[in-house]
Amino acid sequence: MIGGIRGKLDGVELDVVTIETAGGVSYEVLVPLGVLGRLPAPGGSVHLYTELVVREDHWLLVGFDTAHERLVFRRLLTASGFGPRLALALLSTLGPDRAVRAILGNDLAALGSVSGIGKKKAERLVLELRDRFKDLPTASEPAAARPDQASVSALTGLGYSAVAAEDAVRAVLIDGASEDTSLIVRRALQRLTAGKGGSTT
Repeated sequence: MIGGIRGKLDGVELDVVTIETAGGVSYEVLVPLGVLGRLPAPGGSVHLYTELVVREDHWLLVGFDTAHERLVFRRLLTASGFGPRLALALLSTLGPDRAVRAILGNDLAALGSVSGIGKKKAERLVLELRDRFKDLPTASEPAAARPDQASVSALTGLGYSAVAAEDAVRAVLIDGASEDTSLIVRRALQRLTAGKGGSTT
């Protein structure tokens, strides 16, 4: 088992990073998008927590910059029909804390916003993983930042993805908008059309 890699970031290509260890061995590691965004520039020092996924036809080394995200990844793999690529897609789209909250809170809209996860797969994820995720720590959202579901539904009805709609509504609430749904939707639309909240589906 390869539990971690420490070395120099040698290169980045799409979602694969190459790390050269002090011993001169280079490893290619798959990482979620969130990890990519937090990596140093090539040549910088990097340490990743890793999980080796062994399949009949290939081996994948997957890396994370926190042990918590690796644990969420491991739990996702215990769901039937849920492989490493789909688990990485979920973590890339939602991040570990939001993924845990979505499963514990039966948030099918958030789970369904991930490419490759339809409604039935999202329902199965919640059914299979809810009990397995109960012991996982997650950063809680302030009450004022929790997205108003009526506003989110209005935005998704206009063609925006659930994730983009939630982010825009959350930003409006943090800015101190009233609880009036129509006002929240108008301000969220302003953010979305200005390019601050993501694209439509």
